[in-house]
Amino acid sequence: MGKKQFYPEEVKQEVIQLKLSGEWTNQQIMEKFGIKSKSQIKTWMKWYREGEHHRLAQPIGKQYTYGKGPEDDSELSQLRRKVTYYEMRDELGGKVPRNRKEVEADIFVDVVDAFKGRYTVMDICMCFGIPRSTYYRWKASTSSEIPTLHQLIIDICKQLSHRIGHRKVKKILKKDYGIHVNRKTVQKVMQTYEIQCRVKVKRQKYIAGESKIVVPNLLKQDFTADKPNQKWVTDITYLPYGSKMMYLSTIMDLYNNEVLAYTISDTQHVEFVLETLRDACDGRETHDVILHSDQGSQYTSYAYQALAKENGITTSMSRKGNCFDNAVIESFHSSLKSEEFAAQLRATLTPSIIIEKVVNYMYYYNYIRPFSKLNCHSPVEYRTAAA
Repeated sequence: MGKKQFYPEEVKQEVIQLKLSGEWTNQQIMEKFGIKSKSQIKTWMKWYREGEHHRLAQPIGKQYTYGKGPEDDSELSQLRRKVTYYEMRDELGGKVPRNRKEVEADIFVDVVDAFKGRYTVMDICMCFGIPRSTYYRWKASTSSEIPTLHQLIIDICKQLSHRIGHRKVKKILKKDYGIHVNRKTVQKVMQTYEIQCRVKVKRQKYIAGESKIVVPNLLKQDFTADKPNQKWVTDITYLPYGSKMMYLSTIMDLYNNEVLAYTISDTQHVEFVLETLRDACDGRETHDVILHSDQGSQYTSYAYQALAKENGITTSMSRKGNCFDNAVIESFHSSLKSEEFAAQLRATLTPSIIIEKVVNYMYYYNYIRPFSKLNCHSPVEYRTAAA
């Protein structure tokens, strides 16, 4: 390994002036002064641009911190550093509090950015007793702007009330904005800003047993439909969020998962499901519709079967104790509870508030919520486009 070459400060200053003139190339300068590597010139220029002029006068070896040079440094140089330090302290002393515990990060960052053209970052940090690493950490946290992609993901999640996961956000970015991004990137952004969707509570699974079928199971877990009003599903769910139990009856079209009708009541009387069925049939062509339900007493009642037959609807029923036969409507009710009432598990709501929340969610579900199987369209949007 060769011996390091020492260059006087005067040579370094002259090299810098020649480079600033723009009339000399690195090769010409190297030949004139006997410099072995152009990286040496780049290093001197870097010190000059960053205001670290003191480094040009330092000897070979360790580059000492400004104001803490080697012991054999001249008394004149030390005196100059002290004068510069006290001038800087007098000028910046009133900009931020002297006590480090009182220093506000954003103010300190602004002061450093304003004066780093005249003083080095290291000198300013020394003046206030702030480590340079702390300054860069503060700068990163106070001056960073939210990237465009991050803001777009935040807006999408906010618009959809934080009810969708990163996979669906990825599809919306592709469909609506033409942005192709890895789903893991979307997931990481959502985790960073804590805007993940609410996790749906897993329900207990039941093993289907042999049972007597009241009405044949025509659906047989085939939840696909080629056109509207071909296959409907219905169910009742509990709303245990108020001072008394309330119930929700819903009918959904499997063509686009659109909620056709729903009724809220504080009882599970037969009239409860009849009202929902009447609303679903109102204004729709219901002949040849298959309406699937479980074997609840309301659905096996004479009044319900008669009303379905009167509207040309063929009823179908799940096997006893088998929730998978009616999985779509079961999943919908689970989503409603986890997305709309997740934060209210320990709160007591009035009946009017419960009804209002259900109504709001139904509108959101039909007109706003995007579905992967519908190419990220909402149910009503998909039906309208298909028509």
